[in-house]
Amino acid sequence: MVFVIPRGPILLKAILQNVMNEGPHRKESGKRGRKPGRKSAEKVDMKAKLEELVADREKAVFALRKELEKYLDWAKELDEGRIPEGAQELVDEIASVKQES
Repeated sequence: MVFVIPRGPILLKAILQNVMNEGPHRKESGKRGRKPGRKSAEKVDMKAKLEELVADREKAVFALRKELEKYLDWAKELDEGRIPEGAQELVDEIASVKQES
């Protein structure tokens, strides 16, 4: 195969045409059927499921972060000698669970 080396923007066009004419998609163009469509639909479904999983994980992370901030605030209040709001209920709940066990 002999290539003529054009100059300027014609070079880019020639290279692109050469790539497009000899690419793997040209060889399989007659054999395409429903498989690419099915694969595309599967990818869309998988992407939707992945996005849902990520959203659920983010919600869980935010909930844990909020709980951690609450306990950090409680620790500061305990260091200052005060009983934090809601801490007594937690202690009572834990005590009742231990008594049942």
